[in-house]
Amino acid sequence: MDGRILIKHARVVNPNADEFMSDIRIDGWMIADLAPWIDETPGDHVIDAAGACVSPGLIDLHVHTRDPGYTYKEDLLSAAEAAAAGGVTGFAAMPNTDPVCDNVDTLQYIFKKSADAKARIFPIAAITEGEKGERTVDFERLFRSGAAAFSDDGVPVRTAALMAQAMVECHRLGVPVFAHCEDPTLSAGGIINEGAVSRELKVRGIPAAAEDVGTARELALARSLRRPVHICHVSTRSSIEMIANAKRDGVKVTAETCPHYFVFDERELLSRNADFRMNPPLRTREDVLAVRDALRTGVIDAIATDHAPHSPEEKSDFLTAPNGVIGMELSLAVGITFLVNRGIVTLPHLIALMSANPARILKRTPGEVRRGCPADLVIYDPRVSFTVDREKLHGKSKNTPFHGMELCGKVRYTLLNGKIVFEDQGES
Repeated sequence: MDGRILIKHARVVNPNADEFMSDIRIDGWMIADLAPWIDETPGDHVIDAAGACVSPGLIDLHVHTRDPGYTYKEDLLSAAEAAAAGGVTGFAAMPNTDPVCDNVDTLQYIFKKSADAKARIFPIAAITEGEKGERTVDFERLFRSGAAAFSDDGVPVRTAALMAQAMVECHRLGVPVFAHCEDPTLSAGGIINEGAVSRELKVRGIPAAAEDVGTARELALARSLRRPVHICHVSTRSSIEMIANAKRDGVKVTAETCPHYFVFDERELLSRNADFRMNPPLRTREDVLAVRDALRTGVIDAIATDHAPHSPEEKSDFLTAPNGVIGMELSLAVGITFLVNRGIVTLPHLIALMSANPARILKRTPGEVRRGCPADLVIYDPRVSFTVDREKLHGKSKNTPFHGMELCGKVRYTLLNGKIVFEDQGES
């Protein structure tokens, strides 16, 4: 539904700003007016937001759509359905598809297929051809064709020389570089964090050093080249300390973490449930607390999900299952439940972590609930709790580690360009 929408009795929560009560009139694609009281006029579609919050739509910096190539797991449109159900109005699509997004044809395929999607999709192109780590792509051609960022995510860029070239070229073009930080010579063969749990289960672990060595390399390059870098899916206390030190020294670095890293620790793997397996893996309780503190202090700039769909058959065997969990539909509720309700961050700070900061990292204008701004909005009630049922999630895959948990923060509506793209039907 589009046209004229009138949101009544809203609690407006803008990123890093004071909250206030307001009615909101939407006309076409934009917010036309905000006032303590706006009269209803004929033709208005009225949403009573009493008790609910209205914030700019969320932006997820890290999503694997599996499209093209693995659409039995997810595709561009089903990923956008999941996004809309979670209040996400835009997300960055990682390039490790088949074919890899390293060419103009694949970019055009993404834009064409997602033209009517329920979320904006920002394609990330690969840094190296086929993500093989042998030769860099034509950065300028891909950027001119619509690439929103560059990354070899799924694997680290093989050599420091190739990563340095990417940082220099992308800085020249004004587009971000996303770094998957891992030393594969240290992580090879590991399936969970190296530590007490891996020893108890008698499986090979992935040491924290695998991530830390990768983080150190990218920070050293950013420092030496004086070029920016964005660090993906931070999970270790030691990487957080390196990022904090680099920021204090003026290194141009931003960083993201994921909901599972500030909720779960490695002890969840004692259940041998592959829906708790991802890369980087769940770490120790000390790492979880460090991630939470880094979100509080701003060392970590953004919450992304690393949304990684897999089929139930693929996830059925703990030892052989592929890494990755889904996250877009639940990320706001997880943030409210484990960060806001526990006093770690305020609700406006959470919205900054999930909306304004990701927009800035992608070189986009941050959204706000203000007159004249695009009507990309999420309406949600932070007081309403629900139990996660994987079978009622909106994407194709169901591999969530939050199944069965009670979360607070129900998304009621999501608006994109002034159109309602999601309306809660009372599913819990």
